[in-house]
This record gives sequence, structure tokens and C-alpha cells, in this order.
Amino acid sequence: MRRLALSTSIILLLGLAGPAAAQQTGSGGIHYRWVDGSGLPHYSDSLTVDALKYGYDVLNSNGMVMQHVQKQLSPAEQAAAEKQAAEAAAKQRAINEQKSNDILLLNTYPDEDALKAEQQQVLDHLDEQMSTTRVNLHSQDTALTDLLNRAADEERQKKPVPKFLTDQIATQRNVVASERALLEREKAERDTTVQQQAQELQHFRELKAAEKADRGY
Repeated sequence: MRRLALSTSIILLLGLAGPAAAQQTGSGGIHYRWVDGSGLPHYSDSLTVDALKYGYDVLNSNGMVMQHVQKQLSPAEQAAAEKQAAEAAAKQRAINEQKSNDILLLNTYPDEDALKAEQQQVLDHLDEQMSTTRVNLHSQDTALTDLLNRAADEERQKKPVPKFLTDQIATQRNVVASERALLEREKAERDTTVQQQAQELQHFRELKAAEKADRGY
């Protein structure tokens, strides 16, 4: 039993001798540690190709990490790392912005009715814009009809349509088309706004419910 205990002690001492010896070598007690692709640690008193490849720790004479140096990246790896970092930063900015918007939403509207009233004001404004555009469209359409009737009168009298009248008709057609396109854009904007408002209202309800749950209501 005594001999077995002595052998075990020797084995333990030998097992610890490797890292300890590595830590006490090198100029000024500085040495390096890195982990290879298999997950095995290595120690050296000088930088090796593998240390640069996998990244390494700079250790002092007591084995404490003074600095960690990342592995060297290829241009492709560097580009991928920068892209990943940029995407992570953008994601975090979006999260922070959403949190700020949620706080603003809750602080601006004390309840659901207040939010609905504000949303209705937005829709009323859009409706006024469309109403104005419809009036303008009707006016411009009437002007175009008058020009077309004048051209038809000339043709019924077997007269050529004057160039100035032809030019006016072409210009007026463009005006009418522009007003009609504006009205379609305004309709699409209103439809999009209605959808966004529905999502905003649902989100507001969810925030209010979460707020009540946090307060134990």
C-alpha cells in the first residue's frame, strides 16, 4: 500500500510538471498558451505557427492571462466577421429602437381610446386630401372634355383641328392622368395606413397587457 501511494504521487507530480515547466520558461517569464483544432491545450515560450493560427493567450510567470489574441483571419474570414458584426449591431439597434418606440407609445397614449382618436385624425386628414384631389380631377377632366368637344366641332365642320388645340388636348390629358395617378397613390397610402394602425393598436394592447402583468394586476 505504501509503495502504491508513492507511485501515485509521482504520477501526479509528473502530470503537473508539463504546464508548470512551460510557465517558468521564456524571456522574462512570458509564455503562450493556445488550443488546437482538437481542443488540446499547448504551451510555448515563443509564438508558433499554430498559436497564430488558432489564437493564443499571453501568460505571465504565474500562469495568469495578461492578454488574449484572436486568431489571424483570412480576407474572406475577416469580411465574414465584419458582416456578422454589422448585422448583430443592426439587430441590436433595431431592438433598442423598438424599446424606445414602445416606451413612447405607452407614455403618449394613456389608454386605447386615446390612440384610436389619434389614428382617426390621421385618416380624416388623408380623406381630406383625397377629397381635394377628386375635386381637382373632376375640374381637369371637365376642361379636357371641353377641349375634345371643340376639336370635334372642327372635325364636324370638315376643318382641320388647329395645332394649338391639339397641343392643349395633349397637355390636358397629361394633367388629368397625373391627377388620377395622385388619387390612386393617396388611396393606397390610406389602405396602408389602416393596416399599420391595426398593427399598432394590437401592439399597444399587448404592451398594456404586459404592463399590467408586471404590476401584478
